[in-house]
Amino acid sequence: RALLCLALAAAARVGADAPEEEDNVLVLRKSNFAEALSAHKYLLVEFYAPWCGHCKALAPEYAKAAGKLKAEGSEIRLAKVDATEESDLAQQYGVRGYPTIKFFRNGDTASPKEYTAGREADDIVNWLKKRTGPAATTLPDGAAAESLVESSEVAVIGFFKVGARASFQSSFSCHLLSQGSPRPAASSSVRVPSAQALGSASCWPRQGCLVPGARDHLCFSLVQDVESDAAKLFLQAAEAIDDVPFGITSNSDVFSKYQLDKDGVVLFKKFDEGRNNFEGEVTKENLLDFIKHNQLPLVIEFTEQTAPKIFGGEIKTHILLFLPKSVSDYDGKLSNFKKAAEGFKGKILFIFIDSDHSDNQRILEFFGLKKEECPAVRLITLEEEMTKYKPESEELTADRIAEFCRRFLEGKIKPHLMSQELPEDWDKQPVKVLVGKNFEEVAFDEKKNVFVEFYAPWCGHCKQLAPIWDKLGETYKDHENIVIAKMDSTANEVEAVRVHSFPTLKLFPASADRTVIDYKWGAAHCDCV
Repeated sequence: RALLCLALAAAARVGADAPEEEDNVLVLRKSNFAEALSAHKYLLVEFYAPWCGHCKALAPEYAKAAGKLKAEGSEIRLAKVDATEESDLAQQYGVRGYPTIKFFRNGDTASPKEYTAGREADDIVNWLKKRTGPAATTLPDGAAAESLVESSEVAVIGFFKVGARASFQSSFSCHLLSQGSPRPAASSSVRVPSAQALGSASCWPRQGCLVPGARDHLCFSLVQDVESDAAKLFLQAAEAIDDVPFGITSNSDVFSKYQLDKDGVVLFKKFDEGRNNFEGEVTKENLLDFIKHNQLPLVIEFTEQTAPKIFGGEIKTHILLFLPKSVSDYDGKLSNFKKAAEGFKGKILFIFIDSDHSDNQRILEFFGLKKEECPAVRLITLEEEMTKYKPESEELTADRIAEFCRRFLEGKIKPHLMSQELPEDWDKQPVKVLVGKNFEEVAFDEKKNVFVEFYAPWCGHCKQLAPIWDKLGETYKDHENIVIAKMDSTANEVEAVRVHSFPTLKLFPASADRTVIDYKWGAAHCDCV
């Protein structure tokens, strides 16, 4: 009876610590985290905060991915941890922001991999499958190919009559397990069973003949060993891309199904043209370029889910259409934008932003736009230094937008620098107010040392610094050669200074050589005086 009580108590304790599930997502805590890692070979864990807007936006897609994998009978499970409640776990795994998503393999807690792909269910599933399976799925028939194409917004299939056939029947080796059994001679002619027969074969190859029912004595290994150089390069490209599923086939029915009569690579997508056929020399680099240039829609809407694809892609020149979905000619303006995009695929990424959406107001502010000024177009380059460009014409026809893009690519468009109007009382207070229009004149005055705070009105650290900066202005207001100034960098831009965070403090010493000195400061205090 005592043993029974102990057993029941142990079972109750295990049951109490077993992870709950919410929408097919395991709910983990410190008490059951290790158990979950032991129970699941592959575990993707989201560390979230209940109040985080990004986490809320991710939640339905994360649950959708979890349900899809569970329905497939996958070994991969998705889990989540409330990092505000489980602070020890968050600290252990270096959580610095929300959501932070980590991938654990075989219970390894030393080096989980950071999830960096998109925020849609397909992105999550594809990324996980790439890390737990082959780079490209072998497609033995038309049904398998169709399933792959239908499973995601974008899928890529390599058609190789020689290369992929090897994935079914090359490197077939049989190992004689019974002690003393002779090995097949190297020159033996071994007939390889069909792919369908491999799962239920009642006979196995042995020394050039088929030996009925030798299942207890023989085992085999079937290894993907593609033969053609093109197929090998295709698999290398597949290894390099996380967020797109790849398939490879040699099946003649699949070739016929997709109207191919020779080897090739096809990108299938559920938007725009529907498919793109690769043309040109098959190299890893060319295949990667082909996929990256065609995997996004001609026009992609900026959302929480699409942001990783937009900013993580290879195309660093973006043109943005700020357009309220409520406007009467919404469809027409979006159609013009899409038509203009056709001539710049792979060169400029065309992005649509709903200017009415509250989540996008900070983006409008970044470009110096107000809701009432939309529809509007702006272009930005996301190189080491971000540079903005504004069309000369406000007309949003396809021809005007295309002309603007062509002139930009030809280097004929000057950067657009925002500036507020200069206030009449800009120099009446101890802290002088700078805007784009008077910055050069004041900051680079050869006879004065000018100390400038570049701030954002919404920035908490800037608000914390404000009384200190005012005090600094009071201290030096009577010094003729010292100027304490500030500039709202969300509404003003200058070519001489690039601001990447707020507040940014820079000293412009009195000199003729336009020297700029960065001032490093802590958010908790400022020892500027």
